[in-house]
Amino acid sequence: MFSLFLRFGEFVCAAVVMGIVAFFLHQHHKYNIGPEGREIYTEVIAVISVVLSLVWLLPFTSQFLHYPFDLIISAAWFAAFAALVNWIHRLNCGGIFHWAGLTNGSYCGQWKAAEAFSFISACFWLASAILGWYVYHHLRDRAVATDSTTTRRRWGRSRV
Repeated sequence: MFSLFLRFGEFVCAAVVMGIVAFFLHQHHKYNIGPEGREIYTEVIAVISVVLSLVWLLPFTSQFLHYPFDLIISAAWFAAFAALVNWIHRLNCGGIFHWAGLTNGSYCGQWKAAEAFSFISACFWLASAILGWYVYHHLRDRAVATDSTTTRRRWGRSRV
């Protein structure tokens, strides 16, 4: 159940970032403003995240085998967050954690919203990777364990 919550959170955050950054890309195309490379990278990560979170939202036990990919996507989201944060110093929007004016729809407010949702998305993907690692290795160890009447060798040939 917790995995479904994480996947849904990943989807929502990626969709929000995808929409905001798509608007930035439109502004760049129309007015030639903004860091196009950072925006394209963030948009690609958002699109990949939307697709994978929807596919992996289906509740199967095998979805926990994807934890290495969850970790990679989490690292990609942290890199997108860093790319967005690095650009905020050039925008004259105040500090990174200066959250005033987010609700007025300004360029700075939208940029900081993209930053915030990219960080939250990275945290969701990281939590999903940790949960997947735990469940996968916990279930694998339980499957190897047997009852006390028989012994099972992990390596080598059977003596039967």
